Amino acid sequence: MAHSRRDSDNRRNNNNDDGDGNGDLVDRVVFINRVAKVVKGGRNFSFTAVVVVGDEHGKVGMGYGKAREVPEAIRKATDYARRSLFEVPLTGTTIPHDVIGNHGAGQVLLRPASAGTGVIAGGPVRAVVECAGIHDVLSKCIGSNNPLNVIHATMDALRQLRSPEQIAVKRGMTVAAIAEG
Repeated sequence: MAHSRRDSDNRRNNNNDDGDGNGDLVDRVVFINRVAKVVKGGRNFSFTAVVVVGDEHGKVGMGYGKAREVPEAIRKATDYARRSLFEVPLTGTTIPHDVIGNHGAGQVLLRPASAGTGVIAGGPVRAVVECAGIHDVLSKCIGSNNPLNVIHATMDALRQLRSPEQIAVKRGMTVAAIAEG
C-alpha cells in the first residue's frame, strides 16, 4: 500500500527510548490553525497545532500547542500528548463494545467491527484510532465537526471503554458468566 505525501508529513516514528517507557511512539499532526490578533500596529499571527500520539498497541494521547511559529506549536503539542497517554482496552483488532463520547457540541459514536473491515472514520477520528492501534472500527461524528471537539469526544469515548475482564471484576462474576448473558 502506497502512503500519500500527507501521511509521510504527518506521521513520524520516534524510536528514541529515553527510559520513560514511551519509546517507539507514532505522532500525527491532525490540525494546524493560524490565529490573528488585531493590535494597534497591525495583526499578530500565532499558530495552534493538534497532535495525536500513540504506540499503535493500545496507548494514545492528544496535545494542543500554541506558538508564534508552526514547528514550535507542533513540538509543544507533541510534548503534551506524550504526557497525556492512557491505555485503551482492545479486543483483538477492535474495541470491546459500542461507546459514545461527548465534548462540547460534538459527539462521536465508536462501534466494534469484524476483522478485515478496517477503519471507517473521518480525519480526526481516524488519526486517534490508528494511533491507538485499533484496526477495525466504525465511527460517526454527530453534531460539531470542529477537529478539536471531535478529537476530545473520541478520547472521551476511548476512556469509557472497559474490557470484559474489568467488567467481570467490578460485578464479582467470571467473564464466561457475563458472556452468556
